[in-house]
Amino acid sequence: MPNPYSRFAQKTKPFHFLAVLPLISVVMAVTLKRLSTVGPFKIFPRQSFPLSSPSRFGTLYNCSEFSTQRTTLRTNSVESENGAEVGGQEFLKWQNGGGHFHKSACIDPTAVIEIGAVVHSKSVLGANVCVGSGTVVGPCVTVGQFTKIGYNAAFSNCRVGDSCVIHNGVCIGQDGFGFFIDEDGNMVKKPQMLNVRIGNHVEIGANTCIDRGSWRDTVIGDHSKIDNLVQVGHNVIIGKSCMLCGQVGIAGSVMIGDYVVLGGRVAVRDHVSIASKVRLAAKSCVIKDINEPGDYGGFPAVPIHVWRRQIAIQLQGSNRGKS
Repeated sequence: MPNPYSRFAQKTKPFHFLAVLPLISVVMAVTLKRLSTVGPFKIFPRQSFPLSSPSRFGTLYNCSEFSTQRTTLRTNSVESENGAEVGGQEFLKWQNGGGHFHKSACIDPTAVIEIGAVVHSKSVLGANVCVGSGTVVGPCVTVGQFTKIGYNAAFSNCRVGDSCVIHNGVCIGQDGFGFFIDEDGNMVKKPQMLNVRIGNHVEIGANTCIDRGSWRDTVIGDHSKIDNLVQVGHNVIIGKSCMLCGQVGIAGSVMIGDYVVLGGRVAVRDHVSIASKVRLAAKSCVIKDINEPGDYGGFPAVPIHVWRRQIAIQLQGSNRGKS
């Protein structure tokens, strides 16, 4: 049987590489001539930008020589050469934990800002501070060294001392509950313009709220311990080494001395003073000043032996009624 492709093979001429060799030589000669006009390549040394002076990356944080990974927090599609701008402010990613911080914040390189946490402008974080995920450190807040902050806390208008423990959900520095009735009978908010000062070695339990001051700073003394779900009103001053148990409520402008213990659900009305070394039984209510150290209880709070006598008399009366 004849080959059907033999006719095609006879008409096709074989390809010879030598036929295009002159063309390849011409192309190579032109290319070499062009390369000869280009100067030698130079490897430029890596430039270092001082942190105290602005560079093409903008001014970085002031207290750290620790390099950061530049990322963006976007609320819109506007982006500049220096990164993303959020409301006109630039935030960067903190490499030790993955959180974000404003470029004007002053952060020690040993601090940890976990993913989801945000540190706002002009805030200061000391050495070995740990900020948990979801926590917001507002503008101009100072947190001392070795302080540990849990998840989803909120800090504003406050200064926190060294070696403190702040548990999850704590809110510090929000406006206090202050209103007055104007001449038209409307509720008008009183200005809340001052701050909160937390001492050293203070521990604050989960979901506790501490309001900022209106006419003086709210103060928590050194080594004081506060349990969960405690409310501390504006202008309150708490001395050193105090203990506030769960669900304590302290109204505004209260003064509490040193080494005071408030049992669970103790209530303190506004503008009263409690002397140092006072202990209040659970569910007591303070409606007037306590000027002498000792144990108190009841509603209203009285010396503990008086309160126990009151309870005994009530029990005797109830037993007589039953009999």
